[in-house]
Amino acid sequence: MSLLSSHPERNVIHVQLKQNLLLKTLSDHDRAELESHLVVMDGNKGDFLLHQGVREMEQYFILDGILKRVVSNPEGKEMILRFADERDTETSYAAWRLGTPTPYGIVCVTKARVACMPMPEWVAFLDRHPDVKQFFEYNVMRVMSEIMAHTITLHLLDAPGRVHRFLRKHPELVDRIPQKELATHLNLSPETLSRLRQRGKI
Repeated sequence: MSLLSSHPERNVIHVQLKQNLLLKTLSDHDRAELESHLVVMDGNKGDFLLHQGVREMEQYFILDGILKRVVSNPEGKEMILRFADERDTETSYAAWRLGTPTPYGIVCVTKARVACMPMPEWVAFLDRHPDVKQFFEYNVMRVMSEIMAHTITLHLLDAPGRVHRFLRKHPELVDRIPQKELATHLNLSPETLSRLRQRGKI
């Protein structure tokens, strides 16, 4: 973990941040202000960036790799709520605003690199930039809506239907996510997902 300002690849990371869907409309001045707060963190597959049930939170801008938002029960059973890749963000902003512990964890699905900042600093930045705040909060609500829709389809669609929906909505992720992770997200066993592929049903 190192400050972006002193990172040896800061010029490349600067370009990556300019491509981030949330940050690409920032002026050079505003982006420089934001980047002064950012720390670059590298994670390996399975590393937690954020643990479920904590109150110390950060805002993440994904530079490389894929992250998952995951809920676990005391027995260790896991539900993957969503995946996010380069040019996207991950956040626990809603929990911060509500004053509650994080309801999920954020985990590296692959080797990943993120730029991050403490949530209080991100919230302060948003308060100084109302246009960014409006767009960000819209995206937070959009992601929450997508997670709700996904959860509903786990009950309403059969196994091939769940897979087809994911293929339609996230074609860019299909070949990058390990089959076991995709199966968990779709509430299927890896064996069922493999059989569907072999039978040509997906």
